[in-house]
Amino acid sequence: MIQPSKTTVIAIAGASASGKSLFAKTIYQELLPELGPDGISILKEDAYYRDQSDLSMDERAQTNYDHPRAFEHELLSEHLTSLIAQETIDCPVYCYKTHTRTTNTLSIQPTKIILVEGILLLSNPQLRDCFDIKVYMDTPLDICLIRRIKRDTEERERSLESITNQYLTTVRPMYYQFIEPSKAWADLVITRGGKNRMAIEVLKAKIRQLSLKSTQ
Repeated sequence: MIQPSKTTVIAIAGASASGKSLFAKTIYQELLPELGPDGISILKEDAYYRDQSDLSMDERAQTNYDHPRAFEHELLSEHLTSLIAQETIDCPVYCYKTHTRTTNTLSIQPTKIILVEGILLLSNPQLRDCFDIKVYMDTPLDICLIRRIKRDTEERERSLESITNQYLTTVRPMYYQFIEPSKAWADLVITRGGKNRMAIEVLKAKIRQLSLKSTQ
């Protein structure tokens, strides 16, 4: 049971391009005016992709980015523990074009509500222990693929061939091996992607309730 007067950490997991980022961003933007900058924040699992600065670009291109080993989940767990303890963290900054972290970090202050979004959040037992509410975005894979192609060509300057090759060799297999089974740990399973207004309003109402309790 979630206790009052504490930080609440909400995981939003699901397949790549399932609507996680849009769902988290919408909730954050719509609640920020009410809760203020010390009331709500977002962490991205992608920021915790392992540093690969010691590898060549060819070697980085061969990394399976959909396997749990690609992430430094132990650091993410450590950072969540620090935020819950009301300590500021230095979050890594990841570059999709160079496939590694930059030399910069992002200072993140503790907030009453922390939204964490990423593909493999619910697959890691250590991380699951950090989450008070676990959400899974259950979007059909064909829809995810279409969104992924659009995103990666427009935002990450990738070729259609590289996107489809990666999807067939790692993205789809890892979804069935790690991501889809993690749905069993979810408290809420959301269909219709990040624009599901009813799901957004339900979670916003819960967050308002938790925020009110933390101030009493």
